[in-house]
Amino acid sequence: MQQRILGIDPGIARTGMAVVEGSPGSLSLCWAECYETDANQPDSSRLFGIYSRAQKVISEWTPDSVAIEQLFFAKNQTTAMRVAQGRGAVLAAAGATSLPVAEYTPMQVKESIAGWGGAPKPQVTRMVKMLLGPDGIAGEDDLFDACAIAICHHFRSRLATMTSLHGKAAHPSPAGAAQ
Repeated sequence: MQQRILGIDPGIARTGMAVVEGSPGSLSLCWAECYETDANQPDSSRLFGIYSRAQKVISEWTPDSVAIEQLFFAKNQTTAMRVAQGRGAVLAAAGATSLPVAEYTPMQVKESIAGWGGAPKPQVTRMVKMLLGPDGIAGEDDLFDACAIAICHHFRSRLATMTSLHGKAAHPSPAGAAQ
């Protein structure tokens, strides 16, 4: 099933955004950027900038859904809270357009892309380049992470569709069985 997914790697300083289109086995990168905010601006301005940029990207690219990295609480709680604020701005933009949102942990993303939830970042980056083509992406890790999140959603949503179709075929409803 062809889908256009907006993948987001959230943060308040940098937010990676990528639009990946196609179906597993035939994916292409439509667009990607690392949106950076000015550290000298108040947080409210920075978060409004992230919200506005996400809304503009959604309007321009009309994705079928948004895939975003789920918050991972590390030792640094201050960093986690800053990432949570960036996530909130993106989630608000998606909510304003009623787009479905899928959330994935870093481990789920790595597992989908590299086959192992503990894959190191260079391995994930290599796999993203293999899946989307080496020439399409250059720059910050946030770009590769956004692409990986979008790819993860492509793979996992396809698997969920296949599983639900298989489940329906394997377990007909009692009403269907009586006919």
